[in-house]
Amino acid sequence: MNKSELIEQVAKQAGTDKRTAGDVLNAFEDVVLATTKAGKEDISWTGFLKFSQGKRAAGTARNPQTGATIKTKAKKVPKVTVGASFKKVVNGETPAPKLKK
Repeated sequence: MNKSELIEQVAKQAGTDKRTAGDVLNAFEDVVLATTKAGKEDISWTGFLKFSQGKRAAGTARNPQTGATIKTKAKKVPKVTVGASFKKVVNGETPAPKLKK
């Protein structure tokens, strides 16, 4: 499912038009990106997903083509953790919600 298909399905589920659903999803994306970039707090959607900023320490890596060792810089990385309810649906322990057609 691509973004436009997601917007269409969310609009059906919410009983709204595609424009409103698209605006809400785009706003959600903006909030997640801005908050995660700031790194001051995590965004938790209990049972579904948690968005946070992680840190990767500096270290060494190996170039697979030449075998040469190179130094890597420390950097910030996005981190997404899947919640327990999401896992239960994927594993078939809980039924998935019914989608409107």
